[in-house]
Amino acid sequence: MHDLPLISTLAMAFTTAWLLGLITQKLKLSPIVGYLLAGVVISPHTPGIVADVQLANQLAEIGVILLMFGVGLHFHLKDLLAVRNVAIPGAIGQSVIATLLALVVAAAFGWPTKSGLVLGMAMSVASTVVLMRVLMDNRLFDTTHGHVAVGWLIVEDLLTVIVLVLIPSLGAASDPLTAGSMGSLAWALGIALAKLAAMVGIILWGGAKIVPWIMVQVTRLRSRELFTLTVLMMAITVAAGSAYLFGASMALGAFLAGMVVGQSSISQQAAADAMPLRDAFAVLFFTSVGMLFDPMFVVREPWLTLACLAVVMIGKPLAAMALVAIVGYPVRTALVVALGLAQIGEFSFILSGLARQHGLLGDAGHNVLVACAILSITLNPLLFRAMPGIESILHRRPWLWHLLSRRAEKKGRAINQRVRESVASSEQSLAVILGYGPVGRTVDELLRNRGMDTVVVDLNMDTIQNLTRQGRKAIYGDAYNIEVIGHAVARATHLVITLPHADNRATLIAAARRMNAEMKVFVRARYIGDRAELIQVGADEACYEEAEAAVALARLVLRDCEETSETIEAETDRIRRRYDMSNAV
Repeated sequence: MHDLPLISTLAMAFTTAWLLGLITQKLKLSPIVGYLLAGVVISPHTPGIVADVQLANQLAEIGVILLMFGVGLHFHLKDLLAVRNVAIPGAIGQSVIATLLALVVAAAFGWPTKSGLVLGMAMSVASTVVLMRVLMDNRLFDTTHGHVAVGWLIVEDLLTVIVLVLIPSLGAASDPLTAGSMGSLAWALGIALAKLAAMVGIILWGGAKIVPWIMVQVTRLRSRELFTLTVLMMAITVAAGSAYLFGASMALGAFLAGMVVGQSSISQQAAADAMPLRDAFAVLFFTSVGMLFDPMFVVREPWLTLACLAVVMIGKPLAAMALVAIVGYPVRTALVVALGLAQIGEFSFILSGLARQHGLLGDAGHNVLVACAILSITLNPLLFRAMPGIESILHRRPWLWHLLSRRAEKKGRAINQRVRESVASSEQSLAVILGYGPVGRTVDELLRNRGMDTVVVDLNMDTIQNLTRQGRKAIYGDAYNIEVIGHAVARATHLVITLPHADNRATLIAAARRMNAEMKVFVRARYIGDRAELIQVGADEACYEEAEAAVALARLVLRDCEETSETIEAETDRIRRRYDMSNAV
């Protein structure tokens, strides 16, 4: 029998991760919980089969590289800028508060100061995978609340990149809170940042010139295998080069490599090709993290585990909720951000792994992070399901609700009062547009170009304030609340609903119809199956995303088959008649 430790380790890791991933998925929990538990099952700390920990850790390094490469690939500055007024101060403030709370916990249990700092930094950052999953499962990803949470996460990701630079310097300091150590730490950090600046300059500037050209040349060869190999080569080579040439972490180099590839015109295909590799090695990453976890640690240190879990699931959410309220966003946004960040995951383990290499965090630190991750990721979906109940509890306490919503309501009243007066004095035809995403902006531009007056309704305070500064009519508030938009609807000739989600849509249309029976109501809907409901509540016409996608794809296929324009138009009309898209709802 040949000794094949690599094959046996992969077989054990993938099989146990697959089985436990299926179970956690069936239980409507994140599969990450299953992958972490799979590592525990095949670890030296539990009886039964034992995988090669050293090999698993090396494979996990590839997982880290591909995870961070994916983060860089999908990093879009515009997503952050759209919610910068809440995401930047909020994420920084919450990270500082979480780090200080963890520092207090670490000090109470006799840990060194720098270990407490690293523990706090690791616990302050949430899992991208878990947050995206719960937002999509609860149909919040395309809402303003979801956009704020995603922007908040982008800032946390950037802070993680900065911490990856800080950790080696922190490891070289004796006690980071003494005056002498603060000076030496600042000097070491300055050198590290100078190296980082040089590395970023070389990778981003040089990469922007070379990488897109290489990707395009490989694409022209029409070889899927070579293209995938090129993407993998970019991620691992830049990550390894960053470590060897600049002493930076491979995770940081992979993040920058992802940013460079993301600038190319074929970044979407690169992301699609990297996804299967990233997912496979991410499973190995989480499994290897679980292999280093000693389950008996929770029994030996129950109070430390509970204290750290309280920082993650109580301290972080309360800090985030308060910061969102202070900035002036509504309670629902504060709840979505708070509950979405009440967990830790892959970035915590990346920081933990680097900290262990520099002697900043021992086995206890790793164990407590894994324990908190397993528990918080398991409970996070349950917290989201309980959000309506939590919101109802806050409603029943007027003083608390007023405290959390005071600044948002004050801003909204000031803006909306000016709009109310402007609408009342307007003599033009008025269209009320609910939502100001890409669809809403397009409709708004078309109507204004044709001489109509428009009122935009959105729950993003930054968007509303930007529009009002331009002298535009904009209402801040929940677009599906008739009390918010009632004064505009009463005078409107058109109501255009551009929001993709359907929650409370039917109720709003019915209420708007009772208020203004002559108004035309145009609706964006995802599914053709929504037709009957829309007819019943009084919508005039609707655009169904499901049907429009069928038409668009049909046109692409026919054009690629070199059909004539007459044939394409005829087939398009036939598909539209099938779905009855050209008629009223």
